[in-house]
Amino acid sequence: MTTTWPDHLAVGAVRFARPTAKYDDVLSFYRDDLGLPVLADWRGHAGYDGVVFGLPGAPVQMEITQHGARPRIPEPNPENQLVLYLKGAEARDVVVRRMEERGHRSVAAANPYWPERGAVLFEDPDGWLVVLAPWVFGTDPRQGVSGGSCSAP
Repeated sequence: MTTTWPDHLAVGAVRFARPTAKYDDVLSFYRDDLGLPVLADWRGHAGYDGVVFGLPGAPVQMEITQHGARPRIPEPNPENQLVLYLKGAEARDVVVRRMEERGHRSVAAANPYWPERGAVLFEDPDGWLVVLAPWVFGTDPRQGVSGGSCSAP
């Protein structure tokens, strides 16, 4: 398994984007409830509304958009996940309390890997999952998957 970035791929930031049919609810979920920082937002730019969240800060970003008629959103799948690797169980508990105080309830994971390792999952308004894992990926060898070549899902 490679642990270094390829020299030929001089990436300065990464952004993944997805549309939503529930723009205001999804915006509120990630901005107000989960507490992700907003790096940019716009309304009516060439018919698009959008928001860019920092994950964390600016080098990793998530963009949520809406445009014109309601988009056809793929059916949610339990493997569509945003995994936030938090710095321990106490950090996870802070976020879980915040989400619960804002009216969200955790949901069951399809993959037993997550609850076996203390992760808690919440569903966004589109049905996509946010996984709150109480360890930082790559720093705790006990969190890997045994019996295969993969070190974590």
